[in-house]
Amino acid sequence: MGKDLKGRELGECISQLENKKYQGRITTKNGKRIKRSFDTLAECRKWVNDTRYEIEHNMINNPNNITVNEWFEYWITEIKSRNVRERTLQNYHDRYRINIKEIIGDLILEEVKPLHCQMILNKMADRYCNSTIEQTAIVMYALFDSAVENELITKNPVTKSVKCTTGAPSKETRVLTTEERKRFLEAAQNSTNFNRYAFLLQTGLRTGEMIGLKWSDIDWTNKTISITRSLNFRHPAKEWIVGPTKSESGVRTVPLTETALKILKNQQEKIKKLEYINPEFSEYVFLSRKGELTKNSTYDSKIYYYCDKIGMERFSMHTFRHTFATRCIEAGMRPKTLQRLLGHANVNITMNLYVHVTEEEKAKELRNAEKMLKIDF
Repeated sequence: MGKDLKGRELGECISQLENKKYQGRITTKNGKRIKRSFDTLAECRKWVNDTRYEIEHNMINNPNNITVNEWFEYWITEIKSRNVRERTLQNYHDRYRINIKEIIGDLILEEVKPLHCQMILNKMADRYCNSTIEQTAIVMYALFDSAVENELITKNPVTKSVKCTTGAPSKETRVLTTEERKRFLEAAQNSTNFNRYAFLLQTGLRTGEMIGLKWSDIDWTNKTISITRSLNFRHPAKEWIVGPTKSESGVRTVPLTETALKILKNQQEKIKKLEYINPEFSEYVFLSRKGELTKNSTYDSKIYYYCDKIGMERFSMHTFRHTFATRCIEAGMRPKTLQRLLGHANVNITMNLYVHVTEEEKAKELRNAEKMLKIDF
């Protein structure tokens, strides 16, 4: 057992140096000694635990045989799953599975060169927007950077020369006009998902927050709901993951409009008519006809169906949140109040990302300013 400078036990394989840094020392199965120094005890303990795992799974002893696929599975499961949110983890999985795996997945880690990484980004150029290409580059860099830290490779192949090629421009975030909202809700009025769509337009919740809403979260007396969790379906594991809201600010109480209360009461009646409810989901508000939760991606597919049916430009579930925010500001709501309703950490996120000046609002504002702009000639 190692000790710190004051003689306190630090745990096996850890000691404190004279410069006050903490040193971890590991001996591999073939007798090779590995040691690293860290500024904090927490960092040192993490390295010791990770390295032990790698030795047990033969990664340290045979680094020349580790494929990118094998390293990704270890990296995503044993390293990233401990310190990133479930939705971020899902994004890592998607970018690797869809864009990276096909080109370099079967290569040995040390075989991957910058040209392979550039090839991945080049292949995406004609099919993906810039933001998705950049996300893929970020995942690749982080994946190999971790391999460098763990001394599996000597340098990261995602070098400065690996550039994100220009893809399709990111689409401007959609906000439904008053007429579009009316047309869409009319088209979807008899669908199972109608209450979900209408509820998001009344509350501005994220999709995962809406899916995670339980009957116990509703305060009928004070006409509020408590947002404390988010549910997302993890496709690789085929299971629902209950997690925290997107940020600490996401835990909040949201007042309900009379329309929102009416939607919830209507949903209560729908639930009573279900022939079967999966006991696992019996506490949740928005269930499908089968008495289960609906996967996040399914909602978007249904939206596309109704948009195509009425000849409207497609949009995603997140558009309801943007539309709610924009309508609130148009109605005169203070930005700080909207920030709290949406669960953002700061008001700049609210105003820059979620509030949009619509064509209707531009025309209205210009009409209001017309007298000041008038020129006599």
